[in-house]
Amino acid sequence: MSPAIEIRSLKKTYKGGKKSQDKVALKGIDLEIPRGAFFGLLGPNGAGKSTLINIMAGLVIKSGGEARICGYDIEKDMRQARLSVGVVPQELVLDTFFTVRQALDIQAGYYGVPKARRHTQAIIDAMGLTDKADVNSRRLSGGMRRRLLVAKALVHNPPVLILDEPTAGVDVELRTQLWEYVKQLNKNGTTVLLTTHYLEEAQELCDTVAVINHGEVVACDKKTTLLKQFDSKQLVITPLAAMAAVPAALKRWSSEINAEGKLVISYKPSKDAIGDILNAVQAAGITIADLTTREADLEDIFLHLTYNKTAA
Repeated sequence: MSPAIEIRSLKKTYKGGKKSQDKVALKGIDLEIPRGAFFGLLGPNGAGKSTLINIMAGLVIKSGGEARICGYDIEKDMRQARLSVGVVPQELVLDTFFTVRQALDIQAGYYGVPKARRHTQAIIDAMGLTDKADVNSRRLSGGMRRRLLVAKALVHNPPVLILDEPTAGVDVELRTQLWEYVKQLNKNGTTVLLTTHYLEEAQELCDTVAVINHGEVVACDKKTTLLKQFDSKQLVITPLAAMAAVPAALKRWSSEINAEGKLVISYKPSKDAIGDILNAVQAAGITIADLTTREADLEDIFLHLTYNKTAA
C-alpha cells in the first residue's frame, strides 16, 4: 500500500519583482508519511511549512519534484488527490453569508458528496457547534470559526487530514475537544499531519516528527528516537538553605541558580552518572529539600536544530 503522503525532491521558488530577488521556499523536500500516522511538521516562521501544505492542497504550484497523496500525484491525478485530503488552513477563511450548516453542505457539494451520504449533523455535534448550526458564520467567535474550519475539512471523510496551526488563538476547552476528536479519527485510521508552534501539543500527540528549516528537512524520525538522540538532562535541586552562588565543585557541569533559588545542573546521561553528581552536591555541603529531573523534550530539539538559523 502506498504511503499517505509521499514527497520527493519537492521545490518551490517564488519569483521576485523588479526590485526583489527570487525567494526559495523549498529546496528539495523528501518526506514519506505512512498511513495511520500522527505526524508533526515543525519549524520556525518562514521555514516553508505553509508552502508545503499549500502545494499539497493545490493552492500553490510546485517548481519541481513530486508529491502524492494516497498514491495519487497532485498534478496528474489532481481530482483523486484532493478528494484524499482535508486541509484546515491557518487563516480563518469562511463563507460569511452562510450558516454553519449551509457552509458544510456547500463544502460537501464541492466534493461531490451526495446528500444521502453527508454526515453534516454528526460533524456539527462532534465540533461542538450544535447550538450554532443555524447561526451565520460571520457571527461566530474566533474559536467557533476555528471549529467550523475543521468541520469543513471533514465533510468528504478524507483519509488524510492536514492541520495547519489549528489551535492558534483558541481557548483550552476547544483545544481539548479538538484533540480528543482528532485522536479518535487517527485511531480509526485517518492520517494526521499537524503543524503547530505549541510544541507540547506535538510532543503529546505525534508519533513521528519532522523539523523543517530554511526550506530543508533537518530532522525526521520517530519522536521517541529523536528524544533519545538528544543527550541532555537536568537535575533540579531545591536546597534546604538559600544559596548565594554555585559551589566550585559543581562547575564541572553546567550549573546555575534559577530565579526560584533552585540549583539546576545540566548534564549528559551518556557521560555523567547522577550518583556522581549527587555525591558532589553532598560534598559541597548542600542539604537537599527536594529534587526533580527534567528530560529533553521537543522544545529542546527544536531550538537545537533551528536556533540562530531561522529564515528571514
